[in-house]
Amino acid sequence: MGKLRVYELAKKFGMSSKELLNELEELGIDAKSHMTVLDESTVNLLIELYEEENEPVKPKKGTKSKPKKEKEDEEDIEIESKPKEKSKDSHNVPEEKAIEVKEESMSLKDFAEKIKVSMTKIIQDAFMKGVILNPNQVLDRKAMEEIASKYSRQVVFSQAEKPEERKDPFFELEQYYEKLYSENSSELVSRAPIVTVMGHVDHGKTTLLDKIRKTRVAEKEEGGITQSIGAYKVTYNGKQITFIDTPGHEAFTEMRARGAQATDIVVLVVAADDGVMPQTVEAYNHARLANVPIIVAINKIDKPNANVELTKNQLVSKLNLIPEDWGGDTIVVPISAKTGKGIDELLEMILLVAEMNEIKAYPKGRARGVIIESRLDKFRGPVATVIVKDGILKQGDYVVTTNTYGKVRALIDDRGKTTKEAHPSDPVIVMGFEEVPDMHSKLYAVENIEQARKIVENIKHEEIDKSQKAKHVSLEDLFDRMKKGNIKTLNLIIKAESQGSLEAVRNAILKLKVEEIDIQIIHAGIGAVNINDVLLASASDGVILGFRVKPDSKAVSEAEKEGIQIKTYNIIFELIDDLKKALQGMLEPEIVEEHIGSGYIKKVFKIGGVGSVAGVQLTDGYVRKDSKVRIYRNSEEIFEGYIETLKHFKNDVDRVEAPKECGIKFQNFDDIAENDELQFYIVKEVKKELKFIEQ
Repeated sequence: MGKLRVYELAKKFGMSSKELLNELEELGIDAKSHMTVLDESTVNLLIELYEEENEPVKPKKGTKSKPKKEKEDEEDIEIESKPKEKSKDSHNVPEEKAIEVKEESMSLKDFAEKIKVSMTKIIQDAFMKGVILNPNQVLDRKAMEEIASKYSRQVVFSQAEKPEERKDPFFELEQYYEKLYSENSSELVSRAPIVTVMGHVDHGKTTLLDKIRKTRVAEKEEGGITQSIGAYKVTYNGKQITFIDTPGHEAFTEMRARGAQATDIVVLVVAADDGVMPQTVEAYNHARLANVPIIVAINKIDKPNANVELTKNQLVSKLNLIPEDWGGDTIVVPISAKTGKGIDELLEMILLVAEMNEIKAYPKGRARGVIIESRLDKFRGPVATVIVKDGILKQGDYVVTTNTYGKVRALIDDRGKTTKEAHPSDPVIVMGFEEVPDMHSKLYAVENIEQARKIVENIKHEEIDKSQKAKHVSLEDLFDRMKKGNIKTLNLIIKAESQGSLEAVRNAILKLKVEEIDIQIIHAGIGAVNINDVLLASASDGVILGFRVKPDSKAVSEAEKEGIQIKTYNIIFELIDDLKKALQGMLEPEIVEEHIGSGYIKKVFKIGGVGSVAGVQLTDGYVRKDSKVRIYRNSEEIFEGYIETLKHFKNDVDRVEAPKECGIKFQNFDDIAENDELQFYIVKEVKKELKFIEQ
């Protein structure tokens, strides 16, 4: 029996949905309404127990059946008056022999096999006490001890050897700041927000920063487009704001991929005469994934063809960003970077968002920061642009990054002047590194040069180990990652050659949603797979799917370096088939019992040195030597186990068909009697069918 809704199962039981819901509530099964879907194992268990409860027990000859209530009372009295008897299975494992269990948790199926007690019996006994168990349910230590004691088993938990876990080389440094924040919360102070300006090419990002900084940067850049990263600090109404100017979204996402996010707020620039463009969508997806507040600046409102309302409509339809004046929670500020209109309001909104998010820093002690840019200067040597996040970075401090260390020889602020120290949210150029530091990595001030050198050596050893292992997920290894518990969500980045194709692929993928894993399309765009897509996949541990597009050379090179999978297709059905195969492979096979035959014990033969052998009359099907068997006496199960020997006349055989007779010796069980009923079955794995969630 497959999955059923509550009302379907109620109809099968001949009761109302409300009655069944009440029953399920008493049994601790979560069912909110008559439309709730019950999983297959729960349905089968409920049907089995319902049929057993409603099956009349045949009274013995010469006795009258007693009312149900009276029987229950008698049973209660017997239970109270009789000493606790051993389970009928308990002779398989001597009571005094402890069963060693190394795991702290185990599935019911595995635990039942471990203690050699019928899993069905455990489930039935628990159900009669109002507890629902299923074969794949994970038991903790306490639950295992309770179940074992009910069946006179003694379990001893031995501590499994845990592999030595390597700490992050920056672990102690991070712990230092966590301790500062927790123990000195009263000393934390508000710091200037760090703002990243993002958006489509030529929508006015640099012109906006130029107007804010009152410096002419755009005219000095090739083609008027920003070519390098800068960080600048401005003052508005007596409060400071630090701006990061990035060439596209590459730096922003790579920073996140390295765990060194510097940004507190993102300003998404959208041109009023151009609307939401492909890179606008891409920028938004990068910002959304970073989980930082987003303020939308609708630029170029001074142009004759500017349409602010249409741009807002596109924000809603394409990005699901609903402006505040439309009843949403996204701050949208119309501005003109050219004339300066609306910029004061934008700065005011940035400070308001910063105040609401309570951006704090620890203002003293050793510094930590984020490297925004690094290069080899022919006069200064290795230098890096750093934004300080906590503490005070001073000239003469020893610092360490992910790949190098050094002593701060000089600090240069955003105006090109030498300074002796930098405070939280200050952008400075740092000189004195042994090598060019990794861009977008963390920077820490440490006590001495030896500590810095040791950290860098540990990181390099760690990198060598990591390079020998797969870093990111691919469609082919999804099942292995799922089994290890390393993945719950499949993140996809989709690129297509046109908007129509993109929508077709997106809609087809969204129909593939299954219960076991969540498919998330974190970015969908038009055009070739580029390096930004690879960096986004690296930050989110995703897979890139291209439909009728190819990756460019930089993307291929970066994907090989980062271990990101890029799969391209020309036929949509091939793309969907590959995803289906990946999802199908993630479904664990279902363990089912297949009934193969029945019979009864015609005669019992007591053989010295062997034990009791049953002379069996098969009534239907067949019996195999490797099959399992259940023995029933007066409709009550007394044994479940294996067949030790199977004979037809005097010959050992592997299989006997009904209606023949055969001799069977049961493994570790001799308490058999004439007319005992036998049910033969085999256990096998069945490939679970891929079932989609109704959209």
